[in-house]
Amino acid sequence: MKIIHTIAELRDHLAAFKHTAFVPTMGNLHAGHLALVRQAKPLGDVVVVSIFVNRLQFLPHEDFDTYPRTWEADCQALEAAGCDVLFAPSERELYPEPQGFTVQPPTDLANMLEGHFRPGFFGGVCTVVMKLFACVQPSVALFGKKDYQQLMVIRRMVQQFAMPIEVIGGTTQRNDDGLALSSRNNYLSPTERQEAVQLSLALKAMADELRAGETDLAALENRAMQALEARGWKPDYLTARQRSNLQPPSATELASLLANSGLVLLAAARIGNTRLIDNLEI
Repeated sequence: MKIIHTIAELRDHLAAFKHTAFVPTMGNLHAGHLALVRQAKPLGDVVVVSIFVNRLQFLPHEDFDTYPRTWEADCQALEAAGCDVLFAPSERELYPEPQGFTVQPPTDLANMLEGHFRPGFFGGVCTVVMKLFACVQPSVALFGKKDYQQLMVIRRMVQQFAMPIEVIGGTTQRNDDGLALSSRNNYLSPTERQEAVQLSLALKAMADELRAGETDLAALENRAMQALEARGWKPDYLTARQRSNLQPPSATELASLLANSGLVLLAAARIGNTRLIDNLEI
């Protein structure tokens, strides 16, 4: 595995390849990231993984400074997973001057759910992904489905800018008890870690109620929120949305969406000081 820190060296190295498969990350890698690397292997003649903790997508009160950075372990894991090139630019390399030009996604997609609770988050994501795409110039880019709304935002960005990149979603990887893998799981205390599985269980319970014929989505979502609150969580949302656009389905659309696997359940909630997200396609 070749480690590259500058854009100029990256472009020079990749000039010898025709089809680059790209996995952007913020490091502190877990099995979900490594599954994306393995998924990428047959999709290009070189696999590039980036590690860059992007300041632009953190709100002032969020965990940019304390976000886990595990460089040595990440390098070992990537090499074992078959990564060919690790692109790890410094902040000065990627943002040599204040990033005055930014990518602002449409409000109908980016200001709901995660965008509502983390204003400006998707603008920061789109800006860094656009810049990384310009550096790597991949044919294929892979993102985890755990960040469901992020995946949709990036797909729309690539489509609207007519970028010659296929965006592929990787299946959410989970622990044996069902907790979705996340770098922020490292923040959980042992007691919180045991409790954290309740977020995925709440989504499964919502899915069971929908399959059993529940049609009152507001009541369903309120019950799910209250059940987590009773366990000490602080939920931001547990909601049923259309997979095609993340808009709330109407009562008349619900049966058809269920019959055609057109729904996704999404959740975000805080346990202790750690905010977790998850989703379930049904």
